[in-house]
Amino acid sequence: MTAPRSPRTRSTTAKHRGSEETTTPSTRAAERAHTRKASRAATRSTPPAPGASQDADAALKYAGSAETPTPQAPTLLREDCRISRIPATEVWPSIEDGRWPAKAVVNESFPVRATVFREGHDAFAAEAVLYDPAGQEVQRSLMRDIAPGLDRYEARLRAGEQGLWSFAISTWSDPFATWSHDASVKIAAGIDSDLMLEEGALLMERAAASLSVTGTEADEAREVLTQAAIGLRDASASAQTRLSAGVHQQVRRVMRRFPLRDLEETTKRYPVYVDRERALVGSWYEIFPRSIGAHRNESGEWTSGTLRSAAGDLERIRNMGFDVIYLTPIHPIGTTMRKGKNNSLTAAPGEPGSPYGIGAPEGGHDAIHPDLGTFADFDAFVERAQGLGMEVALDIALQCSPDHPWVSEHPEWFTKRSDGSIAYAENPPKKYQDIYPLNFDNDYAGLYQAIVDVIELWIAHGVTIFRVDNPHTKPLRFWQEFLAQMRRDHPDVLFLAEAFTRPAMMRTLGAVGFHQSYTYFAWRTHKQEIEDYLTEVARDTAHLMRPAFWPTTHDILTSQMVDGGEAAFRLRAVLAATGAPTWGIYSGYELAENVQRPGFEEQNDNEKYEYRPRDYASGCGPEMSRLLTALNEARAEHPALQRLRNITIHTTTHPEIICFSRHVEAWESPTGEADTVIVVISLNPHDQVEGLVTLDLGALGLGGASMGPGVPLMRVRDHLDGQDYTWGATNFVQLQPWGRLAHVFSVEAL
Repeated sequence: MTAPRSPRTRSTTAKHRGSEETTTPSTRAAERAHTRKASRAATRSTPPAPGASQDADAALKYAGSAETPTPQAPTLLREDCRISRIPATEVWPSIEDGRWPAKAVVNESFPVRATVFREGHDAFAAEAVLYDPAGQEVQRSLMRDIAPGLDRYEARLRAGEQGLWSFAISTWSDPFATWSHDASVKIAAGIDSDLMLEEGALLMERAAASLSVTGTEADEAREVLTQAAIGLRDASASAQTRLSAGVHQQVRRVMRRFPLRDLEETTKRYPVYVDRERALVGSWYEIFPRSIGAHRNESGEWTSGTLRSAAGDLERIRNMGFDVIYLTPIHPIGTTMRKGKNNSLTAAPGEPGSPYGIGAPEGGHDAIHPDLGTFADFDAFVERAQGLGMEVALDIALQCSPDHPWVSEHPEWFTKRSDGSIAYAENPPKKYQDIYPLNFDNDYAGLYQAIVDVIELWIAHGVTIFRVDNPHTKPLRFWQEFLAQMRRDHPDVLFLAEAFTRPAMMRTLGAVGFHQSYTYFAWRTHKQEIEDYLTEVARDTAHLMRPAFWPTTHDILTSQMVDGGEAAFRLRAVLAATGAPTWGIYSGYELAENVQRPGFEEQNDNEKYEYRPRDYASGCGPEMSRLLTALNEARAEHPALQRLRNITIHTTTHPEIICFSRHVEAWESPTGEADTVIVVISLNPHDQVEGLVTLDLGALGLGGASMGPGVPLMRVRDHLDGQDYTWGATNFVQLQPWGRLAHVFSVEAL
């Protein structure tokens, strides 16, 4: 017979589930060594106490105990390198381990994930904790296991205002969960029943005593816990009945609301910058202002359109539901090396040149082309757009024509070749002899300030969004510093990166501050690559790069659009408008303009080099305009289409039918109601396709519904033609390019 172990020995030699001490790992190691030595000494020299019971001592396993001080051992680890008692690793979203802030917008819920685990089998829990820009805790969300066996946990947080927020992961040992599991197993097997019940009663008493808050809710919680302790000690009842008093739903609710947080630790804070909603959601329409209202006179000479004539087209554009009007550069255009039709090296008399060849004696980036009008005309354009509920986005191309004032005033801002000439821009095989790229290495401070001055000028005239041309050809350090200044001085002003380049550069441009980015969407045409890309931009990169989906641009016309004709324009519009919260079209999309310049992936007779007035009442213009209107109406009506991270790909039996859904829960919807949209699209612009669509009901908020064949579960209405259907888990669809090419369903559960 051995001597009974002291509480100190018990709590350090057995699985320690209930202690509230928060000593360091090295300190605990020293304590274990000390208590093992003391235990051995006690066993050798201390006689047993007659009639001593170990029950009360064993109960401390779950209920905790007071600890005696132990000398601390020195540590060899820096504080920021120590692993937590219950580690939270691989925290996400974080960019470079929190070096730069992740992205979110106001009232957007975003997922927070971490790998959480511990030694042994005792239970633990974790919460994601949100801190506002002032550093105050504003939300805690319990994390759930999303990958059983892999210890991956997730919660969702939501920030309510713009600014630099942060989050952290809090982990702790959960003695109630450990006890309820162990007690249920042991009492069912008739093992240590009285001991387990007493441990539970002590645990309830400790939980009640730990409630430091006041009020009705706390008082009710104390009463529930007190009654549970009484029930657990009711010797007149069976062990199972007594156990039920401690694991009752009321008790579980209280312990979820006021958990015992043993060994609690919190990770460092990870930054998240929260922007206004336009950083995530928008329907863009691109125009060359000079084309709207342009016409030939009797002698065949062109007269340019103006900002005033372009303003006259805003109502038509707004009526289709577009809320961002994007202007290509409106500055004076150089005459030296001016490009002609289809990028020819010599411009014919009267050809306007490329608006990307910026700068002339009339001015540079801080001036307006005289043919377009004056600053008063620009202000009137902005006022008209804003009056219609649209924002103005201006194309900023940080490059100069040979005639730009900067070339003569600041030759150090450009790269000189060995023959003394200035290097023009190249993007092999393309050459831009009419454009000089900027060199940031000779007078960085001077060039930086000049660019800031240009942007400040246009902000003062009402521009709230800038589409930045080719940002990947400028230093990332410049963008990081410039965008930080803009965010500080103009937090509502947004910047879109037009960077069709390598993934590392595109993602890092987003990481250092660009609000949105162009994407590879135009080149994703087959079912599997579309599904993979939708998943990638929604889940893998959403925290650092917000995508903008454009089926075509003035620089891009893919072979799919050429071969597929009008049907391809329709299906790609549906895919773009529902595949990302931000999408856009280039003017002329309504007419399915798809004649490709031979040998190039762009339009023939490119509008960059000539005037192109259009008649939108001709051809397929009216029908395409109706489709674009229906798509934007669906986007405006459905919060689900205004979010990025909420996509689910569903199974179809046909290789050219794609189906996906977007769903928001009621708590994260601005309407206070859950919202679901199902999209089904044919990827074949030539032939009829048909097949079965099998839905993931859980992703639609219908996880508890019957999945039997033919069981009606929901009423769906197609936004594209107004038709109603009754759908179940598996459904037949038939799509054809000459009729119904896609469905955009709103969903109502039956």
